[in-house]
Amino acid sequence: MRKIILAGNWKMYKLVAEAQEFLRGFLPHLSSTPEEREVVLCAPFTALSNLSQSLQGMRVLLGAQNIHWEDAGAYTGEVAGPMLVELGVRYAIVGHSERRQYFGETDATVNQRLLAAQRHGLTPILCVGETKQQRDALETESHIFRQLEADLVGVDQNNLVIAYEPIWAIGTGDTCASEEANRVIGLIRSRLSNPNVTIQYGGSVKPDNIDELMAQPEIDGVLVGGASLTPDSWGRIVNFKA
Repeated sequence: MRKIILAGNWKMYKLVAEAQEFLRGFLPHLSSTPEEREVVLCAPFTALSNLSQSLQGMRVLLGAQNIHWEDAGAYTGEVAGPMLVELGVRYAIVGHSERRQYFGETDATVNQRLLAAQRHGLTPILCVGETKQQRDALETESHIFRQLEADLVGVDQNNLVIAYEPIWAIGTGDTCASEEANRVIGLIRSRLSNPNVTIQYGGSVKPDNIDELMAQPEIDGVLVGGASLTPDSWGRIVNFKA
C-alpha cells in the first residue's frame, strides 16, 4: 500500500518567529485532513528545534533539507544524521536540483547521503528530474534512469520516498502537465524493486492544480516549495479533493 505524503520544502525562508506564525495559521486546517495523509514540513535547520517542540503530539512530521554522510567530523556547514534525530526529524530531502546545481551535489554524494539518512532511521526524499534542455532533447527518461541507477545503489527501497521534480518547472510557474507527470512517475516506478515506494511530484504545485495532480493514479503526493510558505495555500494543498 503506497502512502500519501505531502511535504513542504521551505528552502531558505522563515525565521523562527515566522515559523511559529505559520503554525498558528496552518494547524487549524488539519482538522479537515484525512488521517491517511502524511504531512511533512522540511524547514531550515535553524527552525527545526523550535518546530520540534511546537509539534509535539501533532500529526505534522519534520523534515530536513539535507543530511551529511558522516556522523560527525570536520565538515563546516553540514548537518549530521544524529543531530537531526536528536531534534525529532523524520525525513530528509536528498539530491534536490538546487543542491545539485548550486552546491556541486553529484550522484555519488547523493547516494552517500541517502544511505546515511537510512542508517539513522530517517526516510530520505530523493529528488530526480530533468532540465529543459534535456527534455527538449528527448532525454528525460534516460537522464532520470541514470540518476536512479547511481543514486539507489545499496539503498533500502522499503524506507524511501522519491520526488519527480522536472527542473524546468521548479519555481517557474510552469507546471508539468498532470498526465505527463503521471507518465514519468510510472516509468520511475517501473525501475524500482519495490513498487510501493511513495513517488511525489514537485514543481510549481499550487492550490489550483493540486486536485488534478493528485487525481493521477501514479502520483502519491507532492513536494511543494513556494506554495507551502503560506498557511492557507498549504492548507488547501494538504486538503486536496480526491
